[in-house]
Amino acid sequence: MRKITKCPWGSFEVLSETHDYKVKRIVVEPGGCLSLQLHHKRSEHWFVVAGFGVAIVEGKKKSLRAGSSIDIPQKSKHRVQNSSEESLIIIEVQTGEYCGDDDIERLEDKYGRA
Repeated sequence: MRKITKCPWGSFEVLSETHDYKVKRIVVEPGGCLSLQLHHKRSEHWFVVAGFGVAIVEGKKKSLRAGSSIDIPQKSKHRVQNSSEESLIIIEVQTGEYCGDDDIERLEDKYGRA
């Protein structure tokens, strides 16, 4: 059984992981917002499977909905927020030399984790 990790903004679970990639299912609850963050050792690709939201990458906003995707290059400042009334569900594919959760540099966080 996979472990679901609870966060202030929702939850995530790791679906697959090796030494050079990780796949997560991310659920951003209504009103939830991930930290403005960057990663030094990996890039990410987000594919939206349900819901609506907004991704902000290097200050540029992109609307997200089921079927849309966005690439987040290594060292790019980014976040996602859900302002809808349903859960935003994203499949995240991380690739790079290191995909550990400690490769997160939080720059701003509405939950006081920065």
